[in-house]
Amino acid sequence: MPSLIFEKASRGLATVALSSLLLLPSIGWANSPEPKQEEHINYRLAFSFEGNYLAAYVAGLSRDTAAAATYYREALRDDPNNKMLGERAFIAFLTNDNMAEAFQLAEQILKRDKNNGLARLAIGVRDFRAKEYKASRTRFASQAKQTNPDIANILMTAWSWIAEGNYAKAQSTVAQLKGTRGLDVFRDYHAGLMALAAGKKDDAERFLKTAYELDSRTLRIVEAYGRTLSQSGNNARATSVFESFKKIAPMQTTVRWALKELKDNKTLPAMLHSANEGASEVLYSLGSAGSMQGEELPAVVYLRLALYLDPQNMMAKIALADNYERIQQLDQSVEILKTIPKDSFLYTDAVIQRAYGLEQLDRAPEAEAILAELNTSNGKNAEVALALGSILRVRGAKEKDPEKSKQFYLASAESYTKALDLMKDEERNNWYILFLRGTCYERAKKWDKAEADLKQSLALAPDDQPQGRAQVMNYLAYSWVDSNTNIDEAFKLLQGAIELSPRDGMIIDSLGWAYYRLGRYDDAVRELEKAIEYKPGDPTINDHLGDAYWKVGRKTEAVFQWNHARDSNPEPEDLEKILKKIKDGLR
Repeated sequence: MPSLIFEKASRGLATVALSSLLLLPSIGWANSPEPKQEEHINYRLAFSFEGNYLAAYVAGLSRDTAAAATYYREALRDDPNNKMLGERAFIAFLTNDNMAEAFQLAEQILKRDKNNGLARLAIGVRDFRAKEYKASRTRFASQAKQTNPDIANILMTAWSWIAEGNYAKAQSTVAQLKGTRGLDVFRDYHAGLMALAAGKKDDAERFLKTAYELDSRTLRIVEAYGRTLSQSGNNARATSVFESFKKIAPMQTTVRWALKELKDNKTLPAMLHSANEGASEVLYSLGSAGSMQGEELPAVVYLRLALYLDPQNMMAKIALADNYERIQQLDQSVEILKTIPKDSFLYTDAVIQRAYGLEQLDRAPEAEAILAELNTSNGKNAEVALALGSILRVRGAKEKDPEKSKQFYLASAESYTKALDLMKDEERNNWYILFLRGTCYERAKKWDKAEADLKQSLALAPDDQPQGRAQVMNYLAYSWVDSNTNIDEAFKLLQGAIELSPRDGMIIDSLGWAYYRLGRYDDAVRELEKAIEYKPGDPTINDHLGDAYWKVGRKTEAVFQWNHARDSNPEPEDLEKILKKIKDGLR
């Protein structure tokens, strides 16, 4: 059974587990930004404390924190001294950017529990922005004693010394981070940024070079070091640094922007200029790490605080939108992405990400419109063509009318062709675009074109992306098996794909289906039962297993699998066949 793969470049720095840094109560919900009260969101409030509390809890389970914050606010009015309620409301307000209310509750929490880590961090950040640096250090230093070492509080304390102009004290503070490679990277990276903010360019280059030598595969370190080299007049070395990273992530926007600027003999802007920006970078790094680790609630807390200190931290905005997209809070993600300004080099990325969000919200025409506008204003852009192709391809998959579906797939293929024309110098990525275009041609019943693209994609797919190669091998082999052609060659491809990706249920399904086509039904059952363990809710695998069961005489189990396939949202043309088999069996 074929599948499609997608990748996102990591923007983060931290690799430590956030659960060890920021202890939050388990409240059963993730987060979304709450519109300001003046926007008058209409929620049907309950007439009792219990009703509003239950509504807040249910909203949290649904990951609707705009509603959760509203209901917690109402419940607090009825029971303002409820400790548990106050802590949950505090987190809701913080993650929804209701900072004034969050800080007010944090003060109340600290009166009861002076060691509450999140409340101390929040108040420390508030004091930092208010330039009450001594007060902020009191919050951070006290909490830093609770864990060894506490990255957030040590770095925030160090940046408060930079804000007061005490460079030596800042560096001695950040030097406390040591003992592991990850801590050493954090130490040298922020030591370099602090040197930048203090105007110590030689120190900055030295520290960032050390961080880069420890970790040359993290974008923020590469970006900081490359920008600093450019600031020192060494554009040639900066180009080399970015070119090295481009080999890892050829489509990474920051890298492509930097290389274009350097090619035009421009000096890259400094990474940062102020202590607020530096402290915001600490919180962004930790929030980005949380996103990568699947710890959404701590991630949103850090990212909200990062933006409180530096509302122009575009990387934090992108990371926050990523996080909301990951937890399916797509409306909030789209709204955040709207705030990325047109003069930012991340604007194109933000529009493309918005388009993907709109498509998932079943607002595909809006997605196509903003991509078309972007193409008009920015000129021809390969990333825009790729995004439009993917949106049209998804519309083809969702479309119930076969002829309309075919037209969407063909339009998608045309957009991928434009992307290929614009990326002739990016051969490393062309294999993947060819793969996507080949899938569109296959779905549009243009098999000659599909087969040519899939074969070329496989020839170009690099060995250092084994899962990608496995998916191309699987799609091509499955297409042959499903049309009952080239079965022997398909077997070889499938066996190779399984070696590359042995736990992929869709590839195992393809092998099982190949056995079925050969009439080796017992072998088919064996492989398809393996596939169903990895992808139990997939309609195609359930359908295939039903067919195999029928052929070996297990007819009751066959009907059960077909029923399961029917209820798992199969494609329209497959549903018709499944219903016929449920009624009449196999002929």
